[in-house]
Amino acid sequence: MAEAARALNGPLYADLPGDLAVSFEFFPPKTPAMQDSLWQAVETLVPLGPRFFSVTYGAGGSTRERTHATVARIASQTPVAAAAHLTCVNATAEELDDIADDYWAAGVRHIVALRGDPPSGPLGGGEAVFTPVAGGHASAAALVAALKRRHDFEISVSCYPEVHPEAASPAADLAALKAKCDAGATRAISQFFFEPDSFFRFRDKVAAAGIDVELVPGILPVTNFANLKRMAAGCNTNVPVWMAHLFEALDDKPAARQLVAATVAAELSRRLYAGGVRHFHFYTLNRAELSYAICHMLGKRPVQELAA
Repeated sequence: MAEAARALNGPLYADLPGDLAVSFEFFPPKTPAMQDSLWQAVETLVPLGPRFFSVTYGAGGSTRERTHATVARIASQTPVAAAAHLTCVNATAEELDDIADDYWAAGVRHIVALRGDPPSGPLGGGEAVFTPVAGGHASAAALVAALKRRHDFEISVSCYPEVHPEAASPAADLAALKAKCDAGATRAISQFFFEPDSFFRFRDKVAAAGIDVELVPGILPVTNFANLKRMAAGCNTNVPVWMAHLFEALDDKPAARQLVAATVAAELSRRLYAGGVRHFHFYTLNRAELSYAICHMLGKRPVQELAA
């Protein structure tokens, strides 16, 4: 009712109050052209004053060097904190200790610690189950604990509002999150979702389980609906019927699709804000325009513009 009253009594599209925090995720580039595109996205989003930029890690550790190079460049050439994704896949505990040392030496103080999926896992199209290498960590919780022993990193982990696809039950999924937090994680960034209630119900369950962690919703602006359906199937995310209807017949109309995507993500964010969320993590897919437009609609403007 409070949100309804705000919508009816306020301007047609009012900025949110100035207590909104954002962060952005990128993936490491594969080519020099993609490197240029990524850096343009970084430079576009820096003025918004994000809490951090995170850089993902390819399946099977396939982008380890490119992730490190991208994170190190963000740390050294921007005023924004850099967060490096790190997974247990295809690496021993000793190798991960060495990688952690390299990040610490490069000035990186934030790690997004994940168990990770094998190359043929959920998003790779196969049915493979994660198996640690000899001498490797068997879980994200073990990785978090090792990182905290090594250095005083800030640790973020993942969480799944609609339950991890490999979890035996919702209770088991919550137990895995609790183990990561008990090991030293202080923030959990969610898998993407499209219904506010999915996040709110999950938040209630986390609180009821006594898990003390900052929950940050992961927001995915939809650039390609066909790809989205494939990704959603791999990570157990529900794609609502209304969303399929919205994107219907837009496959060959990219500009219209961008407008719809920005509007949907902004409205989702506004409803999450009304429910008490104050930090949003955007999966950019290395394209800044959508995330920038969504932030603009939410009232998140360049820091120097706000200070003027």
